[in-house]
Amino acid sequence: MDDPYPLQPLEGRPSFWFLGGRVHVKVPGERTDGHLSQLEFDDPLGQAPPLHVHDGEDEVWFVLDGKVTFFVGERSFDLEAGAMALGPRGVPHSYLVRSARSRMLVSYGPAGIERWFAENGSPIAAIDDAPAAFDIGRIIASAERFGLRVVGPPPSL
Repeated sequence: MDDPYPLQPLEGRPSFWFLGGRVHVKVPGERTDGHLSQLEFDDPLGQAPPLHVHDGEDEVWFVLDGKVTFFVGERSFDLEAGAMALGPRGVPHSYLVRSARSRMLVSYGPAGIERWFAENGSPIAAIDDAPAAFDIGRIIASAERFGLRVVGPPPSL
């Protein structure tokens, strides 16, 4: 019997610019039969997505490097490398990078939202490229198809 979840080499996973940071798809949803996806975010100081709600998936952030403040509902959490936070579906959340850079491993369950990130990202041509320009209005407009709603502005320093 064939393994339904075969190991796949990491080569060929998409990396792209998204809202000024780098995103790398570590585990695409098709690898887990749609149960989970995982992305790595490499963001600069001040990076913060708009306050938003996922209708269909939970989001778990694991801080690999840096200092990040997470906003979940009415609460906020200042976390550093080795700590994690949960953004449950249906609850407004965001984050704010407070160090020069941060790297986070972010898991979504069930999978699917990684396609929204990839559709709205810009290819990375070289490791030292500057972030690509983006149209936040277009990105927000496309979010509804993926059950993502923007409910407020990004947090700021």
